[in-house]
Amino acid sequence: MADETLARVLSALGHDTSSEAQITLELEKITSREDELPPMLVADLGAIITLPFVPDMALAQSEDGATQTLQHDGARLTVPSAPGYYKLVLGSRECTLAVAPGRCPALPDKGHKGRKPWGVAVQIPALLGHQERAFGNLSELAQLADVLGKAGADALAINPLHALFPGHGRNFSPYSPSSRLFFNSAMGDPALAGLPPLPSESVTPLIDWETALPRRLAQLRQTFAALGPAERTQIAEEARSDGAMMRRHAVFDALDCHFRAQGLHGWRAWPAAFHDPASPAVARFAHENADEIAFHMFLQWLARTSLAAAQDSACKAGMSIGLIGDLAVGVDPLGSDCWSFGKGMLQGLTIGAPPDPLGPQGQNWSITSFSPAGLRDAGYTPFIAMLRSAFASCGALRIDHAFGLQRLWVIPEGQTSGDGVYLAFPFDDLIRLAKLEAYRANAFIIAEDLGTAPPGFTHAITLHHMLGMRVLWFERAADHGFIGAQDYPADSVAMTGTHDTATIAGWWSGRDLEWAEKLGRLPAGMSRADAESIRDWDRGLLWSTIGDGAPRPAPEAPEAVVDAAMAHIGKTAAALAITPLEDLLALTEQPNLPGTVTQHPNWRRRLDFPIAKMLEIAGVADRIAILNAARSRN
Repeated sequence: MADETLARVLSALGHDTSSEAQITLELEKITSREDELPPMLVADLGAIITLPFVPDMALAQSEDGATQTLQHDGARLTVPSAPGYYKLVLGSRECTLAVAPGRCPALPDKGHKGRKPWGVAVQIPALLGHQERAFGNLSELAQLADVLGKAGADALAINPLHALFPGHGRNFSPYSPSSRLFFNSAMGDPALAGLPPLPSESVTPLIDWETALPRRLAQLRQTFAALGPAERTQIAEEARSDGAMMRRHAVFDALDCHFRAQGLHGWRAWPAAFHDPASPAVARFAHENADEIAFHMFLQWLARTSLAAAQDSACKAGMSIGLIGDLAVGVDPLGSDCWSFGKGMLQGLTIGAPPDPLGPQGQNWSITSFSPAGLRDAGYTPFIAMLRSAFASCGALRIDHAFGLQRLWVIPEGQTSGDGVYLAFPFDDLIRLAKLEAYRANAFIIAEDLGTAPPGFTHAITLHHMLGMRVLWFERAADHGFIGAQDYPADSVAMTGTHDTATIAGWWSGRDLEWAEKLGRLPAGMSRADAESIRDWDRGLLWSTIGDGAPRPAPEAPEAVVDAAMAHIGKTAAALAITPLEDLLALTEQPNLPGTVTQHPNWRRRLDFPIAKMLEIAGVADRIAILNAARSRN
């Protein structure tokens, strides 16, 4: 690591490293902060924590107003034995005390008809429902939940529903949101809220986001304009229940629409007077554009209401879990969260992954996240709000790149991904808060732990009963063969793939190799013939594990391999089995190809048949029967 890189990262974190004397002063500041009472203390229930001073007395007031005296021996304090948030009074000083349960809630051991649960991972925009539209939204998700729930599925794992830039058709990846605290307004459906439905639209094989998102925003403006006074008042009151953060986000979205019409994208491009959300210029804009602010708050209300309706549809169809939400690892530096929270976010730094043998150049995801010091100073308020939004109307939550709870690879803006460092996060506090919010939501957590885990990470998530992910392609034995179903751990989610991996049919037929050759992504010195030879060997390894002694199918006939893969993950002892919808349908194309932006149609593919006809597609009903039978044997 170059000293220059380290200095740039420290500077972005607010530390002056211009001289030895200044470095000494910065270290003294850090040490002195450790002796201060933070805005929030976080502990497990019944634990003994050490305070930064000896209090005269200690009282804890719970959220229902009940007060109890806490035992303390000098600076050692015994925290309450019930999970929750408390107002902690320590003599003349106060802070918030968060008390986490011992473990995360467990998922239901039995789903439909006593089977171990299984589910399907879904890209919502790909869905085609009763009505033809440019992309699927939460109405289509509700329809799919009804169909698959009645067929035996217990869960639908969905792509992130975080807020994007409203009506902006260029930044449409669900993993590069404007805010993780609020919802993607394009996913709301008026019909799910008892309002007139959106109009029908033409359907294309690939979503034209640059046209579709501005048009959807215009359609929703018409829905809002048609609301009567009583409806507006009721919706506004419900939206206001989300508090000041919601209004601030609505102001951001209104400003974004205003300035983007002038060719200015992202808050850094706005006039300087609007860079501070508490500035007079922002307050004046909000006052003068009250109806526009109300519209964006309506969009958030609509998305939240629609999500609740989709979860209700899943539960009514018999799903024991329902929706599994997805929490992205970061946000766009130009978006709402970075504007709203200022120093609470990593400013001037993006996050990614360091170079390794599989990615010699490393990765820069061009997104950022919370500042560790900023989280502490804010009493973890943004982190808690983000978790509550992610848990809303879901039976479980997947945390993308969960290693980020412990450390993130941060890169100074303008530098390459190799010019980064690992930045530590308050892992113990964050994992306890995740447990507490899961407890309050009565939902379980899936920690995406693919790749090389930081020291202690795997032990921690196991201890706290978070489920790890076990994806078929990565579950290899020491001899590079694929492990058997009996070797999958019980505290995991077994998966045939993810949105970032080749589908089973695509891998078996070599479609991913075609893309690699077309885009120049084959490893250096490897020809297409070399890649095909390696793949043929790997096909043999996979089939020897999942083929049950049957003759090996030809590359151009992957359907039997898809069936066998379904049976394989279904037979595991994993607490939950999940297959992407693309595998259930035996499709060859994957939703996203990591490392590409426009070279591959990421997040744009549509299904070519309506949800109501899904079970009539060749092989789909058989694969569902395979999963139902395999999960019944566990």
